[in-house]
Amino acid sequence: MKKFSFLFASLFLLAACGPTAGGGASGGGNKVEGDTIKIGMNMELSGDVSAYGNAEKEGIKLAVEEINEAGGVLGKKLELIEKDNKSENGEATSVAANLTAKDKVVAVVGPATSGATKATIPNMTKAAVPAITPSGTDDSITVVNDKVQEYIFRACFQDTFQGVILANFAQDNLKAKNVVIIGDNSSDYAIGLTKSFKETYKGNIVKEETFTAGDKDFQAILTKIKDLDYDAIYIPGYYAEAGLIIKQAREMGIDKPILGADGFGDEKLVEIAGAKNVSEVYYTGHFSEKAPATDKVKPFVEAFKKEYNKQPSAFNALGYDSVYMLKQAIEDKDSADSKDITEGLASLKDFVGVTGKMTMDKDHNPEKSAVVLGLTEGKETSADAVNP
Repeated sequence: MKKFSFLFASLFLLAACGPTAGGGASGGGNKVEGDTIKIGMNMELSGDVSAYGNAEKEGIKLAVEEINEAGGVLGKKLELIEKDNKSENGEATSVAANLTAKDKVVAVVGPATSGATKATIPNMTKAAVPAITPSGTDDSITVVNDKVQEYIFRACFQDTFQGVILANFAQDNLKAKNVVIIGDNSSDYAIGLTKSFKETYKGNIVKEETFTAGDKDFQAILTKIKDLDYDAIYIPGYYAEAGLIIKQAREMGIDKPILGADGFGDEKLVEIAGAKNVSEVYYTGHFSEKAPATDKVKPFVEAFKKEYNKQPSAFNALGYDSVYMLKQAIEDKDSADSKDITEGLASLKDFVGVTGKMTMDKDHNPEKSAVVLGLTEGKETSADAVNP
């Protein structure tokens, strides 16, 4: 999942000219100092996509608390340094520099969105400190110009994977021979999802319409498609606009199944659309109680409910898994220094998380399963597990 498209080249140059992060690449990253293992959190806690960042923060904090209550890692407690990147790519760049240079963290979890994550790559690389994005799905996060980013990892699957899964789901599960696409043309996330879907889908794309992030009125687009002959609508985008499209479509009498990616995976989608309108809505998710990928799902759900008195979302689970991935990397290398954590993440194998059993591939992407969730009146009523 990724934030709106920005000029990455400009951000790269800006970040590269920023403050020199502690240790520097040639220095091998940061090393453990004192009685704690400092881990940074670079998250969207305010701004446009703060729902994602705050959900991941809840999962991150729960994991840190559990690990510390169980004795920590290598005899040391985890110390979480929290920072808000305000859902701004430039701010995410600054946060990455501050966490690595001033706070001397040995690893970072975040950002949540792909645009912000990509903006942090230069500073994380210069600092030689590893980062895990829980939910940055853009393919180009971990591989840029055919070069694997040594210090960047993810806990989620990629956009190409989601697009393929949704195209196959439309064909095989919904038996959709004709599809309409309504996509966000201002987001790399949506553009990538659209491309992957179109390359895989074997049916007919009857109409393709676009919108820009922040749009509120979709009546004109929906009027164009209302009387066309199609079997489903594919909406690659975030919950804010998708929720409004669903609401306005249903109010216009459009009752076709609606497909989306993990950007649908927040309770705000239902709040915006209205529960009564959110039926026959399907999206790719990272975990489900109805289709548990591992035996970690049930205890995680119980612990999360006890801590926060609510049902966990996929973003809660991804934040949670990211911390436990760091824990396993540290234990595998018997060291919490940045250099060793980086090596541990790169060689992570058979990690059992809430969102699946995963092994890190050569491009720093986890090989794991996904699930397509179905909603009826805003409630999850189906879950189809899909393996890569």
